[in-house]
Amino acid sequence: MTRRGITRALQCAALASGLVLSVAAAAEDVVIRDARGRDVTIGHPTRIVSIGGAVTEILYALGAEDRIVAIDTTSLYPPKATAEKPNVGYMRQLSAEGVLGLNPQLVLAIAGSGPKETIDVIDAAKIPLILVPETFSEAGMLDKIRLVAKVAGLDARGKCLADAVSSDLAALRELRAKMTSPQRVMFVLSFLDGRVMVAGKKTAADEIIKLAGGVNVVDNFDGYKIMNDEAIAAAKPDLILSMERGKETLQSEQIFASPSFALTPAAKTKRLVAMDGLYLLGFGPRTAAAARDLAVKLDPALSSEAASFKPASLAVNCRQ
Repeated sequence: MTRRGITRALQCAALASGLVLSVAAAAEDVVIRDARGRDVTIGHPTRIVSIGGAVTEILYALGAEDRIVAIDTTSLYPPKATAEKPNVGYMRQLSAEGVLGLNPQLVLAIAGSGPKETIDVIDAAKIPLILVPETFSEAGMLDKIRLVAKVAGLDARGKCLADAVSSDLAALRELRAKMTSPQRVMFVLSFLDGRVMVAGKKTAADEIIKLAGGVNVVDNFDGYKIMNDEAIAAAKPDLILSMERGKETLQSEQIFASPSFALTPAAKTKRLVAMDGLYLLGFGPRTAAAARDLAVKLDPALSSEAASFKPASLAVNCRQ
């Protein structure tokens, strides 16, 4: 090679090196505003502790599962996540030692994760911690996808997934418009020793009922609270909704034989629907599909219409 050729090669190498350094610097300067209103600066984390079923589901949908070093007990989808990733426990009862012992470069957790003492220890250890906002709405769901994608440096894949979910939500609105008679629904979180805890406003259960075209009969308080027999009877639910809990899943005979529900319209028709908790309440990519399934339970006349609703979020490939 001539001297001129050697010089040119060195210049190209220097240029390429500068480009790599520039890209690396850009990766280190990503700033994320999290649920605490903090600006968190991250690079390109390859060791992520993922806390929250929807967070983990989104990372897998984006093809970023190779960066996950651990998950929590709510991260049940996809099923292979629980089989191939270590578990750091329940999202609200995290151990600082268990998380930090994995040498994470980032802890990506849904808002509400804790306890506060664990969050404080992780912060003190200078491990970037991003709390993902949890807003039970269509917009909140899409924002969650976009934020997780930005954190992973996969904005284009995030747009792909958000677009698919947006399409599903539009199809869901069309399905809801064809519902002839909105059903009155009560979501039962727990039923133990005659004590019934139900979902009020500003809950995932309240929003999924609305997305499916139903009416939450509990509209006089926020969150989850114990409701007495008289109030349940006065609410007159047409259908009881709950989560699947394996052997502890509520059974029709069990709930409608109780004084709490015996006089409700739901008892007359034995209308009890139990669905997978993460699918129903996770507010991740599959939420529109869950609302579609619930809509058919509320109004069986929608079955043929729902059959033509093929959720894009379940078929799209946003992993590349």
